[in-house]
Amino acid sequence: MKIWIDADACPRVIKEIIFRASERLSLPVLLVANKSLSKHNSELIESIVVADGFDVADDYIAEHAAPEDMVITADIPLAARVVSNGGVALDPRGELYTEENVGERLSMRDLMMELRSEGFAQGGPGQFSLTDRQRFASSLDSMLTQMLRGKRPV
Repeated sequence: MKIWIDADACPRVIKEIIFRASERLSLPVLLVANKSLSKHNSELIESIVVADGFDVADDYIAEHAAPEDMVITADIPLAARVVSNGGVALDPRGELYTEENVGERLSMRDLMMELRSEGFAQGGPGQFSLTDRQRFASSLDSMLTQMLRGKRPV
């Protein structure tokens, strides 16, 4: 089992929570981005720099993550690909993407993009909060525990 991080937009505090879990559970972490990332002291953490371009990091993760791995991403299309491949995807705010909710989230994302492009809506997700961080840490711990016991997170 590995933890993949869509690292281009993942908040640093979330990465730090994942790094601590990695050390505690001896789980490898792969950070994938299209720019150079800071070095890490742990042998369990690997940075993968992919070519610059639209969705190149997402494509890499979708092609290499196995169903027993966990993918951390806020990118809903990537999460949909991971889930459709039988994998586990978790939002940096602690919400598990499932077959039941990822389609709805894709539709909402597309609607909001359309509304923003036509000037009817502005902005994106709200500011990342302490509650988001706590929710993520709790969800990550719960899901890793389930996965290490051979169960699918719910």
